[in-house]
Amino acid sequence: MKPVTVSIDVPQTPEQAYGFLDVMAHHQRFTDHYLTDWRYSGPARGVGACATVTAALGGTKTEVTIEVVEAEAPKRIVERNVSAAGRRQAHGTYTIEPLRTGGTQISFTYTWVRAPLADRLLGPVVRATMRRANHTVMRRLATELTRHVSAAGS
Repeated sequence: MKPVTVSIDVPQTPEQAYGFLDVMAHHQRFTDHYLTDWRYSGPARGVGACATVTAALGGTKTEVTIEVVEAEAPKRIVERNVSAAGRRQAHGTYTIEPLRTGGTQISFTYTWVRAPLADRLLGPVVRATMRRANHTVMRRLATELTRHVSAAGS
């Protein structure tokens, strides 16, 4: 299946954006509209940070394990996602780039490595559902990042 990429521009620096995204527990704040029941393991940040969540999308619920497998400050974070009893495997990649006008562009790409037959047969629907959910994630990320940086500065 083709990957899905969404992006948002934020006023924070790449270092601020990366610092926020690097902490696995922060992800709950901007994804809890479809990822619930967060349980954490491993380190709080960086490679090995892990969460197991319940994903509710497209009328179905499934348990997903999310583990950070690569981290290159302040540019990139790669997560491995496993769900559907291992039949669905994917990578979620955050790319963080400075904007010439100031601020940062944060992109998130969801790339299927392995997908159940139903996902493949309904590929366009699955991709559209993921794109919609992740557009919401990006808007919520921008809000939470602003709150986080404001709180840290006070």
